[in-house]
Amino acid sequence: MLENVRLSFQGIWSHKMRSFLTMLGIIIGIASIISIVSTIKGTNEQIKQNLIGAGNNNVTVSLKQGDGNYWMDNGLPSGVSKLSDDQKKRIREQDQAENASFYTERTYVSGIAKGNTTLDSAKALGVDENYLSTCGYQIYQGRGFVESDFSKIHKVVLLDDTAVLTLFPDESPVGKTIEIMGEPFTVIGVIKKADSFQPVINSREDYYTYNQESYPLVLMPDVCWPIVFQYDEPENAVVMAKTTEDMSTVGKTTADIMNESVTNTTDSLSYQAEDLLEKAKSLQELGQSTNQQLIWIASISLLVGGIGVMNIMLVSVTERTSEIGLKKAIGARKRRILFQFLTEAAVLTSIGGLLGVLGGIIMAQVISRVSQTPVAISIPAIIFSVVFSMVIGIVFGLLPSVKAANLNPIDALRRE
Repeated sequence: MLENVRLSFQGIWSHKMRSFLTMLGIIIGIASIISIVSTIKGTNEQIKQNLIGAGNNNVTVSLKQGDGNYWMDNGLPSGVSKLSDDQKKRIREQDQAENASFYTERTYVSGIAKGNTTLDSAKALGVDENYLSTCGYQIYQGRGFVESDFSKIHKVVLLDDTAVLTLFPDESPVGKTIEIMGEPFTVIGVIKKADSFQPVINSREDYYTYNQESYPLVLMPDVCWPIVFQYDEPENAVVMAKTTEDMSTVGKTTADIMNESVTNTTDSLSYQAEDLLEKAKSLQELGQSTNQQLIWIASISLLVGGIGVMNIMLVSVTERTSEIGLKKAIGARKRRILFQFLTEAAVLTSIGGLLGVLGGIIMAQVISRVSQTPVAISIPAIIFSVVFSMVIGIVFGLLPSVKAANLNPIDALRRE
């Protein structure tokens, strides 16, 4: 085998230009497939990261009416009761859950002000003591909520950067008072996300998909919620899964537990998980058929490259007819001749495959820089490409190798 490999390299080196032109179809095909697969993988990872948010693995479960949001109006709807302590405990104790928090929410709240300055379309949340850690918030001014804020019903709030820039553009908000629906609350701290992740916005649709996090955010202890909004309201749950892959399971289990509190079937009310993992998969699948077509088109060049290998190997057999006859005359078996030419074809295409992988990586990086499209080099695709190129050499080199092995030694020796 080693001798066959050595002879293969010797033959390729002695006809460098011809060998390179023979490999060109393989190089182009492999490079195209590597660059396409890398771009597809990078785009899919971007979609997944944009929707899930830099790996925080959070699943939100909220009350829906049909497939749409249930808009809070006058407290708990008929047939929906508050979550029990036992339900919350079971949600927190799921095997796949890292942490869980329960909160009430109002979006587009307009009654939050400091003096004559009012927040437009703010998001107000009544949260429990686990909310900040579950959702990845950290305090960078003042303090967070403490146990006494809940037990003694302190009217305190936390603001995010967006709310602070509007209400307190030139001063620290800590210790100052704001009004929420006419009720005074003391600002005790300013929060921000623990990570600096920002989704990539490439289109108007992306903007509306990811813009839900851009509202000014005001957090208060959940025990203060009835003071402001006068009613008990359905709670949402946000559960941190241990891994991204556990998100769907955690979301479904949480929704099932929370739906034990729903007996209203006539209004299509139910708790539903916002399955971002499934949403990411749906977006990824939109371009799946197009991506497959691109790969098939790129694979045509591999077929052309294989035909080129077969052609050049047939020429090589014709050129080396006397050599083959001499080997057979001194006792070389058909199998030996067959393996020699098969090895040469496999080595030729394997070199083409390696050069194609290198070209594919370079091409993927060029595409990334020119089109601002993310890429992620796929190691399995590289390994598969090299192995596949070797298989092409064996398949398309089989006919010339069989022809060489079946030459009559007497006729071969007579050939000039």
